[in-house]
Amino acid sequence: MSNKDAKQTLNERIALLESKKSHEFYLLKEQWEITYESMKPVNLIKSTFRDVASSPEIKSHLLGNLIGLGTGYLSKKIMFGGTHNPFKRIIGTILQFAVSNFVGSKIETAATENQ
Repeated sequence: MSNKDAKQTLNERIALLESKKSHEFYLLKEQWEITYESMKPVNLIKSTFRDVASSPEIKSHLLGNLIGLGTGYLSKKIMFGGTHNPFKRIIGTILQFAVSNFVGSKIETAATENQ
């Protein structure tokens, strides 16, 4: 009688393990599909933009850099306009770079002081 009980217990455990195996295989398959979908280039780009859009630190740095670049560009256009003189174009580019860095650094220091 104990031999039948042991055999029945063993069969129940095997059935339980097979059920657990099929459930875990299903979960693994679902996770594979999610991972595969998230690794597509389009979805990687979307998630990167979503992360950038939700990060206040990146937004403040981006805004500061954009303001700096815009100010540098405007100062170059105001000072030298659309000149064709290569020397003035080089000086204008140096001026644009200097103004962009100066304004960008001032905005960043102001942003860190406010936090």
